[in-house]
Amino acid sequence: MPRHLLKRFAPDHQTIRDHKHMQIFGKLLHDPNLWHLNRRSVAGAFAVGLFWAMIPIPFQMVAAAAAAIVFRVNLPISVALVWISNPITMPPIFYFNYLVGTWLLPAHEPLGDVQMTMEWLSHSLGEIWQPLYLGSVVVGLILATLGYLGIRGFWRWHVLRQYHRRRQRGRKTPSTS
Repeated sequence: MPRHLLKRFAPDHQTIRDHKHMQIFGKLLHDPNLWHLNRRSVAGAFAVGLFWAMIPIPFQMVAAAAAAIVFRVNLPISVALVWISNPITMPPIFYFNYLVGTWLLPAHEPLGDVQMTMEWLSHSLGEIWQPLYLGSVVVGLILATLGYLGIRGFWRWHVLRQYHRRRQRGRKTPSTS
């Protein structure tokens, strides 16, 4: 796995430990498993980060950090993946989650006139919260599973490819002239 690339972009452990929102976790941040880059830790971090990215709550990063601590997976990757849902991507992500929720809850019809404004959202939240959160949890679980399995598969493929390359280099013998 490209550990050097991940390490280059990952923030320093001490920077994360000293962050004001992370102080609530205290000594739990000293667990070395939260900082390791191995197949289990990175795959679990993808599952945690992708799940919490789909849930429309404030402070998603804190929830992802708490889940990373509980499941003992890579903390920086878990928190960074939450950034998938940012102010630009939130409307289409949460609208899709809402549509999934209306499909799963037949009593709720998709709203016809959707406006992505805070006024409309505060006015309509009473109607849409059930399908929105159900769809968000379902999509989050599906993405978490796909992310976990995808990273595990990619990691295995990468290790096998490196193994075969080393093996091929070992078989090549310099020809003598």
